[in-house]
Amino acid sequence: MRFLKELLINTILFVALAGLFTQTGIFYLSSFGAAILASLILSILNVLVRPVLWILSLPINILTLGLFSFVLNGLMLELTSWFIGPQYFHFSSIWGAILVALIMSLFNTIISSHYQD
Repeated sequence: MRFLKELLINTILFVALAGLFTQTGIFYLSSFGAAILASLILSILNVLVRPVLWILSLPINILTLGLFSFVLNGLMLELTSWFIGPQYFHFSSIWGAILVALIMSLFNTIISSHYQD
């Protein structure tokens, strides 16, 4: 049940952020179905690829006091974009992906802490 809740939250965040960044061109999402697929692929990548990247980047993450984790989140979003395809889901640059990752992690923290009680 928790997986479905996180999938739904990420899907809604993708749609909201795509609407927020529509005029800037930083983030493009073609449809709600693409948001569901992106959320599913991001969840799979977070389970399979993220732990390996986290271990490999542990020294730089320690040196930056954990700020490099936002770069890892941006890389995971870029990898998700690569799997889905640029015609459905893409970012203008890695910095756009890092910005979206920062906003998503902020809102995921707020939402999960609200529903944890």
